[in-house]
Amino acid sequence: MTVSSAPGKVYLFGEHAVVYGEPAIPCAIERRATVSVEARDDDHVRVEASDLSLDGFTVEYAGSTDDRPDVDVPASLVEAAMGYVDAAVEQARDAADAPDAGFDITVESEIPLGAGLGSSAAVTVAGIDAATRELGRSLPPEEIAERAYHAEAAVQNGQASRADTFCSAVGGAVRVEGDDCRRVDAPDLPIVVGFDGGAGDTGELVAGVRALKEQYDFADDTLATIGDIVRTGERLLDPDPETDVPVEDRIAEIGQLMDFNHGLLESLGVSSRSLDSMVWAAREAGAHGAKLTGAGGGGCIAALDPTPETLTALRFTPGCEEAFRAELTPDGVRRLG
Repeated sequence: MTVSSAPGKVYLFGEHAVVYGEPAIPCAIERRATVSVEARDDDHVRVEASDLSLDGFTVEYAGSTDDRPDVDVPASLVEAAMGYVDAAVEQARDAADAPDAGFDITVESEIPLGAGLGSSAAVTVAGIDAATRELGRSLPPEEIAERAYHAEAAVQNGQASRADTFCSAVGGAVRVEGDDCRRVDAPDLPIVVGFDGGAGDTGELVAGVRALKEQYDFADDTLATIGDIVRTGERLLDPDPETDVPVEDRIAEIGQLMDFNHGLLESLGVSSRSLDSMVWAAREAGAHGAKLTGAGGGGCIAALDPTPETLTALRFTPGCEEAFRAELTPDGVRRLG
């Protein structure tokens, strides 16, 4: 059996705009998806996901992973949970030149599904790494990231960016602009996450922004402005060596930019009442800044606050199901066995 894990992420800036070639900066956090893979003697694929959803499920099916398993759970859950596993299997088969390989796969995750913390990217990255190593081939993190991107793009009808998968594969804070992906230095950011217990429909939200962009020039300008925020934020994260601005002041300004970014995302229609409530609770508690993270529509917000005030405020905010500190991790995919 071969085991790999990969981290989730929060976006400091740039979601949605990154789909249109603007830069984005996500950061890997120490909440992980772990995928265990054991090769089979046939071409069947058996997937057990005991905690990927609230109820969990086990499915088994044969032949092409294009075939959907017949299981007694909502179709949307099967699509969300199985699509990325299917795509990871196909990428592993291709990388190892083993088109008929079968697997027993177990998925465990600390990352809520569809909440904006990169669950799908983490499962895809860990799945590709574990499955290819089980077949005797070891891929560098950059190739895992590229294959995971193509897997996500296949599931999301070509609307994925490289941001989530690259961040999950290599770890740390990363800057992604089109095909240009690289690590950036970042201070130890005091990130607090609030989770409303829900999930947005990424495909629907991305399609909604695309429709606005095609209809209104100012929506296109809004996405470009998000790109400008990212470029400003990058200079604060990784300043010129001669800069003498204290790190505390840089973090405070990064928080301001997060506030700007959230306002622009809200104007594009991808926020929600629960996300806005958590953002305002964090700001009123004294956070440097707060914004939704990920596709939006529900899920998580990220705030910057070194004090316990935001964490406490979120725990008492109606609609917030969970709040926690998100420790940044420099590690991407980890090989556990």
